[in-house]
Amino acid sequence: MDIIRATIETAEDLGYVHATAWNHAYRGIVPDEYLDKYFIPEKRAEKFRKVLPSTDNEYYIAYFDGKPMGMVVLGKSGDDDAKENAGEVSAIYLLSGYWGKGYGKKLMDFAVNRLKEFGCSTVTLWVLEENKRARTFYEKYGYVFDGTKKELNLGKPLVEMRYVYSIT
Repeated sequence: MDIIRATIETAEDLGYVHATAWNHAYRGIVPDEYLDKYFIPEKRAEKFRKVLPSTDNEYYIAYFDGKPMGMVVLGKSGDDDAKENAGEVSAIYLLSGYWGKGYGKKLMDFAVNRLKEFGCSTVTLWVLEENKRARTFYEKYGYVFDGTKKELNLGKPLVEMRYVYSIT
């Protein structure tokens, strides 16, 4: 697995991974109408082409045998109550064919190590409460639910839970 910094030139691959992963991970949680409208590879790629040049976050794409298979977005925590040295993994996705094979851990290791380089001592992330597969992955990695929840609407009300990981 190779992990590289995403650029406008890799926006197509990023869009493909993001849309495909969302459609597999969230089908049955997020309404089909929402996924079918917004999570189309070309639409996601267009969004990334606009976001990449102007964001403070770092976007990375993972390849296996030259094919896009995962992505991660990281940076300073965007939470109002975040401590100064808190980082955030704002997105981490793998194509479903790579689930359960250790690639998610490698991608998370990369993100945590990169945030450690920024001087972060904690990492936060938000996960949909109904996304039991992802929650299990984060808990196995060492993330802990800190009791904070928020609601968002993606075609229906959904609850996100904040998980925290201490970098040691």
